[in-house]
Amino acid sequence: MTFNFKKILPHLAVIAVFIIAALAYFNPVLSGKKLYQNDIVQYKGNARQLIEHRAATGEELYWTDSVFGGMPTYQLGARYPYDFIDGLDRVLRFLPRPADYLFLYFFSFYMLMLVMRVNWKIGLLGALAFGFSTYLIIILGVGHNAKAHAIAYFPLVLSGILLVFQKRYLLGFIVTAVAMALELQANHPQMTYYLLLAVIILGVAYLVDAARKKVLPHYFKSIGIMTAAVLLALGTNAGNLLATSEYSQESTRGKSSLTINAQGEKIVPQTGLDYDYITQYSYGLSESLNLLVPRFAGGGSAARPDEDSNAVQFLTDQGLPKREVLGFINESVPLYWGDQIIVEAPPYLGIGVVFLAILALFLIKGRLRWWTSAVIILALLLSYGKNADWLTSFFIDVVPLYNKFRAVTSIQVLIELCVPILAVIGLWQFFNEKNTQETKAKALKYAGITLGGLLVILVAFGGQLFDFASPMDRYYLESEQLGVGFVDALRDDRFEVMRADVFRALLIVGIISAALFLLLKKKVSENLVLLVAGVVILFDLVSFNLNYVNSDDYVKASEYDNAHTKTQADEIAMQDAKNGDHYRVYDKLVNPFNSGRAPYFHKSIGGYHGAKPRRIQEISEFYLYDENGIAPVNRENIEILSMFNVRYIIDVEETGYVAQKNPMTLGNGWFVNELKVVENDNEEIMSLAELNGTQRAIIQKNQKDLLQLKTTHADSTSSIQLVDYDTQRLVYKSNNIQEGLAVFSEMYYPHGWKATVDGQETPIARVNYALRGIKVPAGSHEIVMSFEPQVVKTGSSIMLGSNILLFLIIIGGAFYRFKNKS
Repeated sequence: MTFNFKKILPHLAVIAVFIIAALAYFNPVLSGKKLYQNDIVQYKGNARQLIEHRAATGEELYWTDSVFGGMPTYQLGARYPYDFIDGLDRVLRFLPRPADYLFLYFFSFYMLMLVMRVNWKIGLLGALAFGFSTYLIIILGVGHNAKAHAIAYFPLVLSGILLVFQKRYLLGFIVTAVAMALELQANHPQMTYYLLLAVIILGVAYLVDAARKKVLPHYFKSIGIMTAAVLLALGTNAGNLLATSEYSQESTRGKSSLTINAQGEKIVPQTGLDYDYITQYSYGLSESLNLLVPRFAGGGSAARPDEDSNAVQFLTDQGLPKREVLGFINESVPLYWGDQIIVEAPPYLGIGVVFLAILALFLIKGRLRWWTSAVIILALLLSYGKNADWLTSFFIDVVPLYNKFRAVTSIQVLIELCVPILAVIGLWQFFNEKNTQETKAKALKYAGITLGGLLVILVAFGGQLFDFASPMDRYYLESEQLGVGFVDALRDDRFEVMRADVFRALLIVGIISAALFLLLKKKVSENLVLLVAGVVILFDLVSFNLNYVNSDDYVKASEYDNAHTKTQADEIAMQDAKNGDHYRVYDKLVNPFNSGRAPYFHKSIGGYHGAKPRRIQEISEFYLYDENGIAPVNRENIEILSMFNVRYIIDVEETGYVAQKNPMTLGNGWFVNELKVVENDNEEIMSLAELNGTQRAIIQKNQKDLLQLKTTHADSTSSIQLVDYDTQRLVYKSNNIQEGLAVFSEMYYPHGWKATVDGQETPIARVNYALRGIKVPAGSHEIVMSFEPQVVKTGSSIMLGSNILLFLIIIGGAFYRFKNKS
């Protein structure tokens, strides 16, 4: 067997182009700067305890008490033994972040093009077009790294599937197993779920094709091979998957037993997320056009009319100083008029890419056309959310797991995947000599008429077809100083930015169409057409993306690593912790349940996460929020804060930031003198309003029975002291003249925590809806609580076995191929 270096040279050159392109777009990272990603800043606040523990000890922390009163770290970046796929993933992401994810977009898509037997030059263009899709760049800008990570492996997973269907069974098995393992390693279940929907549709397309061609045995053999590969991939990620599955049942993504809300009104128990929460970000029907015309709906939420706009002119004509006008415009007047609450940027695909995709629909037939078309249509309809309630409600109510995910617009990632695939195949088929000149000419004509006609309609009749009205406009209409005249001027501005983008789109479509037409007439070469199309498409996408992610978004590494600002109030609240005390802080400077600021500095009952522990979320909704948002601290909710051992409340007053000491905090543990026994979660959470310091505890009957608790006692001599603190091991000394219920200000979690009294294991019950409680005999005792998650041990064993098996299959496959080649 001889090695042909010339054969791989073009592919090495392509990889070099990907590296250069990724570093060029995110070039400030080369000077040590970091892209400011808000979600990552919040994550670092949440995970600081984990990150610092790992750095200091080299060991992993599977429980943190710095966020939400305490939670597992399974969804905070925990690592697991024998996770060799993580090592492979880090090898592939060798560039500085976020250039590593952009490179991964390119690389993975290019692999798919090679599997589809597309010429490497066209594959290069397709990979760059895919990677520079506006949505894929924007999610990097805001810090949705896990989402970007998962999307990047979509094409690689499809590569393995196609290899199996191409009867390259062994290679297909290996690629599917490795790619799916990497996909799961990215740890974004929502994106993987969307990929599954696309794969199911692909499977249906192949099934119909197999039935028509009478090759069903091959089809079912392929399905079996792919199923085995996916099972092996699941095994290589068993640690994280099993732990996440366990935690999700206790999170806001799991089932709640509550049948009432904070107002005491009856509600239907949720088995997943609430409908309104799922559809909070729903794509507007007309907003779909921003896939083709980026500023059809005004652009992103932060887009504003410029100083030469009609809106500015209207206000200056009223005699207002231009400086004041521009200040008002920049602060309060959005160009965006779509349906979403907030949108960072439109999910622009690139008009040139869309044109080539439409061209493909007129050139290709069979399963690829039907698969991509079906996926695009389904993704678009589901992204409408509440604007397509008939379909959204069906999926929420009927389709398994769909109600576990929010932000329905995210499913448009499937459009971002399928449109570039079609574009590449369209160009490839146009170059293919098997298609007649007449077929190509008709396809070019129909694609031009379809897209060009739509763009012309938008220019000619857009003002009549759409009102360019935003919900914000009613505030301007109600203003005596602004009124109808200002709103009309603003809507004119919205129409004009849309029209400007349509003219740009027409120019791009015209250039690419002309190049393809000249190719038909044999006036230019395929390479020149590729060069023209590539330059136009990339200039269009990159220049637009730079409006949203550019050098202004970078900060010095030192600023990024210290993004959370410590106040004097934080210093005061931290003093006792420096002396070894263990307590919590309630930070009201921001929304405590939507910020990583507090856990960055303190042990907090708040935090920032898409899957919060369900019980702390429910307690916050019942006692810590009111109709205006975060409720003021009052007699009722101070009991809630006190049972979580909140010693300081950080707030802002006229004098500045303050750290108010809570005189009612209950400490690390206490005995109670009285029990209120309730039957269910409804009664338990409502009864928290009846807490009376250390005197009373609320417990459900089944939890009391678990402890075999007959009575409880506490008096002035009863005590519980925390004598040795470690995040995953807490040691207490207790003293009580009679048997009693000991309540601890630690979050109850039904898995992994073990309690012993003088070395004898004892059950842990849930008390006060969210805390831990145990029965302690009379006398003085040592109580130890330790976190020993069996799920991590089980998952790690499965991972070890699965990785060994995968390695043996890869080695065996390589040997088999080498032997056959020889």
